Formats: sequence, structure tokens, C-alpha cells
Amino acid sequence: MTYLDANATEPVRPAALAAALAALQAVGNPSSVHAAGRAARRVLEDARERLAARFGAAPADLVFTSGGTEADAWAIAAFGRGRRLIVGATEHDAVRAAATGAAVLPVDGQGIADLDALRRLLAEGAPALVCLMLANNETGTIQPVAQAAALCRDAGALLHVDAVQAAGRIPLDPAALHADSIALSSHKLGGPPGAGALLLGPRAAGIITPLIAGGGQERGRRGGTPPLPAIAGFAAAAIEATGAAALSGLRDAIEQAAVAAGAVVIGAGAPRLPNTTCLALPGVRAETQVIALDLEGVAVSAGAACSSGKVARSHVLDAMGLGALAGEAIRISLPWSATAADVAAFARAYPRVAARLSRAGH
Repeated sequence: MTYLDANATEPVRPAALAAALAALQAVGNPSSVHAAGRAARRVLEDARERLAARFGAAPADLVFTSGGTEADAWAIAAFGRGRRLIVGATEHDAVRAAATGAAVLPVDGQGIADLDALRRLLAEGAPALVCLMLANNETGTIQPVAQAAALCRDAGALLHVDAVQAAGRIPLDPAALHADSIALSSHKLGGPPGAGALLLGPRAAGIITPLIAGGGQERGRRGGTPPLPAIAGFAAAAIEATGAAALSGLRDAIEQAAVAAGAVVIGAGAPRLPNTTCLALPGVRAETQVIALDLEGVAVSAGAACSSGKVARSHVLDAMGLGALAGEAIRISLPWSATAADVAAFARAYPRVAARLSRAGH
């Protein structure tokens, strides 16, 4: 199997696996005061310090969660209380589901948020919470978050950033983004699933309240015994997740092979993640392409992994105004371990699949 679905989940990095196994073999609850508990607490706080340093935050401003979905839902529940909600049209479903009734911030044909529209939306009423992802999970399009943050500050609005796909693939500097909260996820970095984090900005103090109440863990901000193996693996993976820029050449080779076979590259004119491409094959349904490539031994996806099994158009591509192509696009996302051999496997399989399906009129 040639695995090209890293945006769904990355293969676990060896260092992350080793760290998770070491933590799994330890005995002790980080909240216990005896020696075993204190040892577990050291593992937890070491992971927090390493993650915070990796992403340019203070350890006290990093709160562990079960993943990116919880981090998004928590930020929206806490910061959105009493505020209007403004959500980017191409946000992940984790954000869209939590921000019910939100005003939609439109994007252009490349998937870039319309900052003039944001300025108008911010001026329409009471202070808002704006949700704008750093990089899109389907197209890889990178949003102008720092510019949006400046508009939010001028309007007294708060800003939440879903950086789940961006972290470890492009530089992530909370101080430069000026976001009030940033969501991260372990398994998108090559760590174990089951762990994530919310990075809190300076304005979060006094606003953030627990989404999950419990025994006072995470400085009273998030209850529940922390999943120490997943957290230890999360930190180890984040330290190693620095070389995604090298994947851009492999991505470009994939796009060349696909375009030669009749595909259209979505969002090619926008800054994108180096590992991600969205390819539309006119006249051929996305799910049909995914199945055909799977039979050829190549794993790709049609939109977000959370939507697997659903025969539905991509809301991301619909928001970009792509018409029928919104139901005819697949996502290729290269893992950290991708090689030229993976590109060659795709370049052999895709032209065969494209020719056969186009003739059949799927």
C-alpha cells in the first residue's frame, strides 16, 4: 500500500512510538503525590514544556485535550459566550459544528478568506469571535491569519485558529499570529491519536472556562486523567516534525503526473501546505476515484477523513465556487515518510485510473 492520506492521520514516528511505550510502561497517576505519581507528573510536565517550546508558547499557556476537535469545541464554547460568531467558509467540520448560527466569512476561488468581507462583518454589531484555520485540510490553502488577527484586534474581536494541519508542516509562531487560541492535534504530527492541545493567548486569562469539569487537572481548566502515553508521544512527534518543506518537490511531481492525465489542481494559485494537493478529475465522482486508486494499492481520500462513508460534495470546494468539481476532487497528502517511490507508484496508477473512469463516464 502506498499511503498518501497523511492529513487524515500521519504514520506514527519511531520517536513518538518509543516515548508512548515508555510512558505506557510507567506506573502512576500524575495527580498522585507518591513517588510513582511524581514520576508520572514529570513525564507530563516535560511533554508540556517540550511542546510549548516547540511552538513558541509558555508552558502555562498549553492545555492538553483529547485532540483537535475538543480543542476547537472548547475554544468556541469559552470565547464565543456572549459574542457573535464569524466562521471561515472552508473551516473543518469540528469548527462548523461547534459554531452553530455563525456568520460565514467567504473565500475566493483559491480558498483564501476575503479580508474586506471580514472587516465588514466585524463592523456589523457586537464584538465577535472569529474562527479562521491556518491551513485547510482538503486543499492545503494557507490563510492570512496574521492580517485577520489585526482586524480582529481593531474591532475588539477574539480569534481562534485551528492549526491542526499546519503545525509541524509550516512555521507556527503564536506571537506572530496574535491568536487568542490555537488548536493542535498529536496524530496529525506523527504522534499517537488521543492527545491534542489548546495554546492560549494573553487575552485568554479570565475568559477560558472548563469544557470538561473534573478533578482540577490542567490547572483546573480541563478535568480528567491525562492520557500520558499519547501526550508523551505527542511531544516527541512535535520535536521531529520540522521537515515538511522537503515534501513540496514530491507534491509537485504528483501534480505533474495528474495534470498530464487530465486532472485539475485546486487552489494552485494560493500558498499551500508542502505536502497537500487537491486534484479534480472532471466528470468522475470523488468516491469512485478513491475506490479505484485503493484497488491499485494507493490510499487517498475524498475530503476530510471525518466525512468518510458519506457521499457528499465538499463544502470547502463549494465555498470556492467550483461547481461540479466540488464532487469530483480527491486529496493527496504526503506523510512525513513519503519517498520518490511513493510518487512513482501514484504516477503509474493515476493515469490508468483516470483513463478508465473517464471512458466509463463515472
